[in-house]
Amino acid sequence: MGRKIEYIIPEEYNEKRVISYLRGEIKLSSRLIRTLKHYDTGITLNGVHTRTVDIMHTGDILGVDIPCPDGEIEPVEMPIDILYEDDDLIIINKSPFLACHPTHNHQGDTLANALVFHLMQENKPTMFRAVGRLDKGTSGIVICALNKHAANSVPKTVEKEYYAVVEGHLEEKGTIDAPIYRPDPMKTLRAVGEGGDRAVTHWEVIKQNKNLSYVRVNLETGRTHQIRVHFASLGMPLVGDYLYGTQGDIGHQLLHCGKVTFTHPVSREKMTITAPPPEDMQMIIDSI
Repeated sequence: MGRKIEYIIPEEYNEKRVISYLRGEIKLSSRLIRTLKHYDTGITLNGVHTRTVDIMHTGDILGVDIPCPDGEIEPVEMPIDILYEDDDLIIINKSPFLACHPTHNHQGDTLANALVFHLMQENKPTMFRAVGRLDKGTSGIVICALNKHAANSVPKTVEKEYYAVVEGHLEEKGTIDAPIYRPDPMKTLRAVGEGGDRAVTHWEVIKQNKNLSYVRVNLETGRTHQIRVHFASLGMPLVGDYLYGTQGDIGHQLLHCGKVTFTHPVSREKMTITAPPPEDMQMIIDSI
């Protein structure tokens, strides 16, 4: 099963080559274009197979048929909070108690399993392509691409906004610019230290009391556990973070991806998706 998309060639692309529209307007990757060339219906012009060097004219219909092979993830029926869905994307507000991908510790109880089940019910391709994953214990927005073009296009335009509750009293706003490395290659634990990869985290306090700060966080880089490691390095770990702070009785770190903006891979529309934090996190936010 594939994703078939048709485009009407506008005047500004009159008498230009097919490749100019594929790369310039649709922004297909070079790799995907090479793949499409192997299929008779991969790239068509007015319903007929075309080459990327062929000339288009105003009003022509350029067709792209993106192959979408099914994956090998086991479908498992579980409730998921779907925020948006079309033929190219499905966007989910992930529970903090769900891992994104199956691992040796998580088999059959992940977001991937639940999403594949949902897609099967709708006769859609069941390949799981998360555009940036969230750690188990972190809640919020996960964008999943339903074809190769969306998987390649969306990451180039996506911006995320995180919300966290940290222990301690912070300044109104600030930046943590500190490298992150992996002390033990056999463990997931990260730490701030020389020789690590550059990592930059910007924060702004939304509200706070003498014990807790509720902050908005934007990332300039995207290192594993970056927000958790950076705040822990200040002596202000995220509430509930068993790995870098103290677990308490919450069961997960209070970190939530609450807003994403991106350009839709087909319509090229600028989109903004928001999601509320889980109830246990919201209760603590309300108490601050």
